[in-house]
Amino acid sequence: MTKDLSKGALAATVIPLLPFVLWLAYSRPGYFTSETYMAGFIGLELLAVALWRFRQIFFALLMYVFLSAGSALPGASFSTRGRWILLGIGALVGALIMLKERQFRLGFFHLIALSCVMAGLVSAAVSRYPDLAMLKALSLFLLFLYAASGARLAVEGRERRFLNGLVIGGEILVAGTAAFYAAGIEVMGNPNSLGAVMGVVGIPVLLWGILVSGKGSKDTLARRRRVLLFFICMYLVYYSHARAGMLAAAISSALLCVGLREYKMLMKGCGMLLMIVAGAAVLQPQTVSSSVSMFTSDVVYKSHDQGVLASRQSPWNEAMDSIRTHFWFGTGFGTTDTAHDSTITTGNFASNFAVTAEYGSSYLAILVWVGAIGALPFLLLLLLVARSVIRTFLWMRATGSALHPAVPLALVVVAGLVHAGLEDWLFAVGYYLCVFFWSMAFVLVDIAPVSSRASAVSFSPLPNALRVERQILVAGR
Repeated sequence: MTKDLSKGALAATVIPLLPFVLWLAYSRPGYFTSETYMAGFIGLELLAVALWRFRQIFFALLMYVFLSAGSALPGASFSTRGRWILLGIGALVGALIMLKERQFRLGFFHLIALSCVMAGLVSAAVSRYPDLAMLKALSLFLLFLYAASGARLAVEGRERRFLNGLVIGGEILVAGTAAFYAAGIEVMGNPNSLGAVMGVVGIPVLLWGILVSGKGSKDTLARRRRVLLFFICMYLVYYSHARAGMLAAAISSALLCVGLREYKMLMKGCGMLLMIVAGAAVLQPQTVSSSVSMFTSDVVYKSHDQGVLASRQSPWNEAMDSIRTHFWFGTGFGTTDTAHDSTITTGNFASNFAVTAEYGSSYLAILVWVGAIGALPFLLLLLLVARSVIRTFLWMRATGSALHPAVPLALVVVAGLVHAGLEDWLFAVGYYLCVFFWSMAFVLVDIAPVSSRASAVSFSPLPNALRVERQILVAGR
């Protein structure tokens, strides 16, 4: 039924355009020799394919478009504006499919998400830039609508394929990023973005992929490849010198090891790092000494005069001043009370944070934007997400298994919540990590085990794939 709906809508849109395209090719051949127009045509073709295979392709296309908008990847110029159109299309098509199939289930979590959008819209009334605040609140609505429809369609009933694609996508992301940086191209635009995507996405996904790999010959090769990419990802996190990314990666990895009672693996990981440092100190003591000094100055302190959190004190103080001034209703969702431009530009990259100031924490930022009253639904939304993470962790502790589709999603969510405490992106819809995080969070709320007695989705590892049989049997559900 879903295929009939998507294919019928696509056919009704494309077929009438064919005569126009043929006439255009005959009368205006210059359009088909222009790089700009050809890029547009290719983009439309990709969109048509993504809509035709909505469940299988659209999520990956959306993530690439948002990622390329803040990077040097191909299509960056189009993605800067086209990402909003794509997000709107994904939200609309996903909602229509779920309504057609009568699968649009709304629970308490989704009502709270809608309350967050309403709080953002109300805050626009007191904003210095009401139009901008209104648009940002509407973009949050599109994100939540897509996460509640399109993202759920991409996972539900397709857990095996989605998780397999997630692990492969993480491998491609890490390998491609490493290749760009090895060539001297800072594809992520800035170190904080590199640390964010590697620490929140790369480390948790690859570590989980390593643990659930099979024992066959081909699976052994896949496991070794993932181990290699995992260490490369760790190096990229260190290379970024982003403390938020390091902390997110460390906590999510430790949570997985503790949940599985893999204390030996945790100790082995720490031991391997110490052995590498010790070996390097014996062979090249001067290099290690300079590296330690660089690590202390660039990562730990950033500023020796003011302490470990010196780089965060200025934005935190600015946030607290704004909160005291606009305590109850805030300054407007995504805006401040300053006269600064709403777009921050760094080199060739427009800021994906789409905010008027950086507050050094997503939690402080939302309190600044919507005030104490408006922040209540956001707080409840985060608590509900945290509850799903806790349920998944308790299930891992009780079963000693990572073979549940909620496990990698919980790891990503934990890493994101930790990272958001030191960077203000959690509710900035223009940032690719925000779209990915909330898509995973909405799905996690659906599939997280309700108790430690829940039966796992059984995984049968086969060559280069995670065979997932959808056999969720929940006691008492």
